[in-house]
Amino acid sequence: MKDYDLIVIGSGPAGEKAAVKAAFFGYRVAIIEKEKKLGGAGVNTGTLPSKTLKETALYYSGKYDKGLYGIDRELKHGASIDDFMYRKQVVCTSMNQEIVNNLKRHNVDIYHGDATFEDAHSVRVIGVKEILLKARFVIIATGSYPYQPDNIPFDGERVHDSDSILNINRFPKTLCIVGAGVIGCEYATIFAAMGAQVFLVNNKHTILDFLDAEISTAIIEEMQSDGIDILFETEVKEIRTPNKESDPIDVVLSNESILHVDMFLYAAGRSGNTKSLNLNKIGIKKGKRETIPVNACYQTNVSSVYAVGDVVGFPALASTSMDQGRVAVSHMFQIKDHDHIAKIFPIGIYTIPEVSMVGLTERAAREQNVAYEVGIANFSFMPRGKIMGIKTGFLKLVFEKETLEVLGVHCIGPLATELIHFGLGLVENKKNLHQIISTIFNYPTLHDLYKYASYNGLGKIPQHNPRVFSQVKKMVP
Repeated sequence: MKDYDLIVIGSGPAGEKAAVKAAFFGYRVAIIEKEKKLGGAGVNTGTLPSKTLKETALYYSGKYDKGLYGIDRELKHGASIDDFMYRKQVVCTSMNQEIVNNLKRHNVDIYHGDATFEDAHSVRVIGVKEILLKARFVIIATGSYPYQPDNIPFDGERVHDSDSILNINRFPKTLCIVGAGVIGCEYATIFAAMGAQVFLVNNKHTILDFLDAEISTAIIEEMQSDGIDILFETEVKEIRTPNKESDPIDVVLSNESILHVDMFLYAAGRSGNTKSLNLNKIGIKKGKRETIPVNACYQTNVSSVYAVGDVVGFPALASTSMDQGRVAVSHMFQIKDHDHIAKIFPIGIYTIPEVSMVGLTERAAREQNVAYEVGIANFSFMPRGKIMGIKTGFLKLVFEKETLEVLGVHCIGPLATELIHFGLGLVENKKNLHQIISTIFNYPTLHDLYKYASYNGLGKIPQHNPRVFSQVKKMVP
């Protein structure tokens, strides 16, 4: 048995940052990872691989480059599946090693194997060797895994979840994706860019309905213009797999129509990775889909055990998971430097084109009875947008009418997930449209979108629009 101050189960974004922070402050830390590679879904099967494939798809398809320099030709990617997967593997391997180096730099002990609780302070690691670890505190950072309903015949060859789709050995000619959430939409645009005919099965009347309605509508239009067939208010009734590899998979839909496709991807939800932890033995409660309920400091109902990251559910973002790990460590050791994660944070969706948002949508403003107005600027009107050949996309500001304070920022277009961070500062710091207009950006840059959206918004408020205001004055007796 070995004694530590902290045991972290899981080496994804939440687990790694928690372990390193505790070690940085001088505590003895062990991290347990059941897989051979460190980094969890964030590095190996989720965040970084899918985002790298998006960039790869853009590179090989030439989607944003066609006709840009006077040569209006169809760019043929001619890429093999090995070419397509190459950069993903480079990025993942590099990040795997960086995590190992980071943990070793901070003297965190690494154990590989399955973790199971013996009591509230003891965890058994079952790997090549079996060892019992004991600590004052334990953090569960085991992440999540793709939900697999019983009626889907997953085989990892032609019928995939969001993990196995990363290991395909050929491009699908036709692909049916079930689930129009973030993961489903990202993969739909990636494979469409690489030339596949994509069917996106969605049981709702819209997609990504947490987004501002205009953004949601815009991404639907972008996807449809790229040939993605979105089947709204539809579900999969049955999947018939063929005997021959050359024969299509038959996907029977709830409206009795049948899709004949080359591959199938189920991307509708994930479950907390808690089955092997033996949580019942120490009395830890579990919530929906095997998630773990926690308090504001990420402490479970067992005081010595914390849980962070995807295993606790929403928002299940790598960015927030990292800070959840840091907050948990601050609380357990009373470091008092980071006692909560930010209440305002951006959400990024790495579709083609990207989508990102922070703050209130129009719908949320109405629900909160806020008197608001909006300002919009198009990428194609910006000098930098013209240089880059961007034809679609826009940035939208939701602001309070009286004070002109920015309440929300919503963006669809190239680099939206980068552009949003200036908007994050606006919402966090309660900046108004006049302050945006008086900010000097490098020229030309896409940040001009913020200024032009501000001018557009001001033009809709009579007391802030000189032309409208002068007309109003003339009408006053």
